[in-house]
Amino acid sequence: MQRLTHQLRANHVSAKLITLIDTLAIACKDIAYRLQQGAMSDILGSAGEENVQGETQKKLDVISNDLLKQYLLESGVVRALASEEEESIVPGNNAGSYLVAFDPLDGSSNIDINSMVGTIFSIFNAPATASVSEPDFLQPGRQQVAAGYVLYGPSVMLVLTTGNGVSMYTLDQRIGEFILTVTSVSVPPDTKEFAINMSNQRFWAEPMQHYINDLLAGTDGPRQKNYNMRWVAAMVADVHRILCRGGLFTYPWDNREPNKPGKLRLMYEANPMGMLIEQAGGAAYTESEAILDIQPQHIHQRVPVILGARSEVEACVGYHQR
Repeated sequence: MQRLTHQLRANHVSAKLITLIDTLAIACKDIAYRLQQGAMSDILGSAGEENVQGETQKKLDVISNDLLKQYLLESGVVRALASEEEESIVPGNNAGSYLVAFDPLDGSSNIDINSMVGTIFSIFNAPATASVSEPDFLQPGRQQVAAGYVLYGPSVMLVLTTGNGVSMYTLDQRIGEFILTVTSVSVPPDTKEFAINMSNQRFWAEPMQHYINDLLAGTDGPRQKNYNMRWVAAMVADVHRILCRGGLFTYPWDNREPNKPGKLRLMYEANPMGMLIEQAGGAAYTESEAILDIQPQHIHQRVPVILGARSEVEACVGYHQR
């Protein structure tokens, strides 16, 4: 029975990075406990405010953000953090070694129906400068030293990469520890399954409409195979399915807000998920470039996302390039 910290030491992860990952794990255990209490702990419903994204905050959005901030800032190894729920970066320990960006509760619209949600995080090295500002966070995703998420589902799972493959850990509720349960996660290159919000189809650009129409045509269409569609409305859950059994996930640009390049945020959604998928042998792209190669312009930057089975991602991107 290999515990999280033991496995990280065996993989020669640095002591400071182990401290940070363990701190994230502890914070997520706290979030998981509150989720399990549901209405009994008064976490359901709206907080009555909007975040910096202009989205209505759920009570647990605020609680999760505050918990992660508290644990991370007290860890001593975090120089600064950036969150979906914070307008600007939050400074930490001046001697800290890492920058952390996170989505404290992805899929929070699912809370009130007791469906899957998760916490996504991205870790970068902090600069050697005396102070940290937002530009220090604006590193391409390939410079991440670790990335992962915690899925709050029937079991609580931590999915993690430190740049040497992807492993999955399951929370053993009896001892309060994440235990290694899956090693060397691999995404098959081909798939017959895709995830997309079909209700937005009329708003997509023509290449995405053509691509999805060809998938729906099945064996009668140019792709010459039948596809199944899945959609959980939480990126963390849809990506977890791909890491477990393959598939493709996409959240494309649409013309309802044409000046926004997409819905998902680069720094704390697309980058960490892109690193996980690539480390598992898949691919992660916008319509034109690898997500991990993008030079960020600001911490809340949005991007379209196409990720999962490599051959299917290449096919989807090919529709756009044509």
